[in-house]
Amino acid sequence: DFTAEVERSLRVLDGGITVLDAEEGVQSQSETVWRQADKYKVPRICFVNKMDKLGADFLATVKSIEDKLGANPAIMVLPIGAESTFRGVYDLLARKSVIWSGEELGAKFTVTDEVPEGMLGSIEKYRNKLVEEIAETDDVLSEKYLANQEITVTELKKALRKAVIAYKLVPIFAGSSLRNKGVQPLLD
Repeated sequence: DFTAEVERSLRVLDGGITVLDAEEGVQSQSETVWRQADKYKVPRICFVNKMDKLGADFLATVKSIEDKLGANPAIMVLPIGAESTFRGVYDLLARKSVIWSGEELGAKFTVTDEVPEGMLGSIEKYRNKLVEEIAETDDVLSEKYLANQEITVTELKKALRKAVIAYKLVPIFAGSSLRNKGVQPLLD
């Protein structure tokens, strides 16, 4: 019933954050609003919310973003745990773990260089994929990537920003907004 209001709002936005439930994935109303945002070429970032909810599945939600919305997802963080064991995210670009502890609703967290136990393989796989996806959107970075030259995080972020604005990539973040976990990397 609020389609007209959404249409009017989308016309003036510089960008948007699409919040999706980690258990439910992309739902029909999300698809409708996504298509409206496509119509007005609004750049978007996705936040996979409720990672602490029973049945939360980050990668299945990313797959539904790809399949149902036709987006080109760029996974920016990997959740550390899921459901009752969700405790943080691993920032793939920065190569940092962001861990929340206690029940201060996300007020206290630590950032470390530690790789969470059992995640090294998936971290390397998804970081390499992320660097490749970003490099593909920029000619200079593509040449560096193909020549196996080091690409700096600053170069990647600059190219990512351009790719998001041009709607070539949709960055994907994860967390639990109710407990204010994962929101900080998203805002950064």
